Amino acid sequence: MSIKSSNQTETEVATETMVAEEGQTIVHCVCNQDAYYRIWPSTFLIEHGTGKEARLITAFNVSFYPQWTPKSPGQKFTLIFEGLSKNCVVFDLREIIPQEGGFEVNAIVRNETDVYTVWID
Repeated sequence: MSIKSSNQTETEVATETMVAEEGQTIVHCVCNQDAYYRIWPSTFLIEHGTGKEARLITAFNVSFYPQWTPKSPGQKFTLIFEGLSKNCVVFDLREIIPQEGGFEVNAIVRNETDVYTVWID
């Protein structure tokens, strides 16, 4: 059971529970600029070495394509992915879309919690 600390949001507590109970991978994305953000369903975690793709399951606090969500620097959204392979050590976050500007964060080093924070432009 998770106990919410004073600085955790309800989404963060829910995602920690998902990781613990369902083996999912959680990526908290912190926005670097005032902009409109959205996520495409064709967003994956791609394991180095094998190229295996962990599929995006859902997202919180951001719209799915074609809608947009305004964000300011420091605001977050959360992506929930399938679990990574046991042998995975390093992976990339890639939004594979038919236009420029897809999210890409390379060489994320795997940790024990499978909860990550990345910064997105």
